[in-house]
Amino acid sequence: MATTPMLQLLQGYLKVTADRQQTVAANVANVDTPGYHTKDINFQAAMQREMNEGNDVRFDNISSDVDGLPERPDGNNVNIDRESMLMAQTQLQYQMGVQLIKAEFHRLLTAIKDGN
Repeated sequence: MATTPMLQLLQGYLKVTADRQQTVAANVANVDTPGYHTKDINFQAAMQREMNEGNDVRFDNISSDVDGLPERPDGNNVNIDRESMLMAQTQLQYQMGVQLIKAEFHRLLTAIKDGN
């Protein structure tokens, strides 16, 4: 399937956003797991990696523990309020990416119809 550089970039954006959403969901799922430490994906670093490496990039090793969060006595440092805010943020980022892809397809369709 033929694609444009913009579509490739937006596909990578959605991939990074979905991976971050999964990381946040894993944090929420482990809110009561003793010793669990909150993980996150550095969105900017992941996007830079996606732009440099394209479809070959793997984010297995890009998530890392979040430093500076207070731990409970059981060693867990998941803050449900922080994770809820990040969940909402990543959902909005994903929705924005979908809207940008729609706009790109609309632009391509217009170009095809107009013969440009």
